[in-house]
Amino acid sequence: MRAVARAYAPGTVANVGPGFDVLGMAVTGAGDFVAARLVPGSGIEISCSDPEIPTDPRKNTAGIAAEAVVRMAGRRARRIVLSIEKGLPLSGGQGGSAASACAAAVAVNAVLDARLSRERLLEACLEAETAVAGRHADNVAPSLYGGIVLARSLDPPDVVRLDHPKGLLVVLAKPRLRLRTEEARRRLPASVSRETAIAQAANLAAMVAALARGDLELLARAVEDRIGEPARAPLLTGFARARRAALEAGASGCSISGSGPAAFAFAGDANAARRIAKAMADAYQAEGVEAPVRVARIDSRGARVVPEGQR
Repeated sequence: MRAVARAYAPGTVANVGPGFDVLGMAVTGAGDFVAARLVPGSGIEISCSDPEIPTDPRKNTAGIAAEAVVRMAGRRARRIVLSIEKGLPLSGGQGGSAASACAAAVAVNAVLDARLSRERLLEACLEAETAVAGRHADNVAPSLYGGIVLARSLDPPDVVRLDHPKGLLVVLAKPRLRLRTEEARRRLPASVSRETAIAQAANLAAMVAALARGDLELLARAVEDRIGEPARAPLLTGFARARRAALEAGASGCSISGSGPAAFAFAGDANAARRIAKAMADAYQAEGVEAPVRVARIDSRGARVVPEGQR
């Protein structure tokens, strides 16, 4: 065991169009850092850079994941102090709660030298995400594993990493809006028609094929969500206009990131990404919404231990 371990977990785009609750991808850039320190005693203690984040370990995904890792490792006679550095907002559609859980699980696994597998760590992270956002893995799985992943099953967890074009870029717009996950999920329909279910399945299958083949034209046609996006778009000022602008600028698909308010678009190269980013920013601005936009790559590494001080 070591005295301190620090981990980073990347932000994510969940759902990724038609992959509602089953498809997600990790993106480079902003993420959460969690340092785990062993001290005498037992239990979990939390401090956080964001005053809005609960420090009760039973209400914080980092604390819940950490406790699950301690339990799995059989190391209850340890007190662990978690220091959370939030790089991702809560209720921002960027996987903020999932990233905290993943970074904490990896840091505690390292500080205890527990050597739990990624599969066991996923169980811990899924336990944490379930407590605050419902039982789905489209944020925690990509944040933990990296890349684009399909959560085929949760009981037992079965995560499939998907092939994708290495040069694929992701344009992320982050409107200065707030939409709580609970509210976004309440807007979802209780049931959908057979026609909608078939169309959603077809788009998801086409998207997996497009990513594997590097077929950006097919990808653009496949990134169409018939379930979540129609229900949530009316809550997101500027999104419809930004989506149209992104597609007109050459995006290979555009949709809501997670439950929103963030939005994402795929781009095949840097020039296209710059055009799409400007088009989306201008569209949001025309609707009176400030929306910083950045270009990212797909983070293939996922959550990992990092040195102290690394940003």
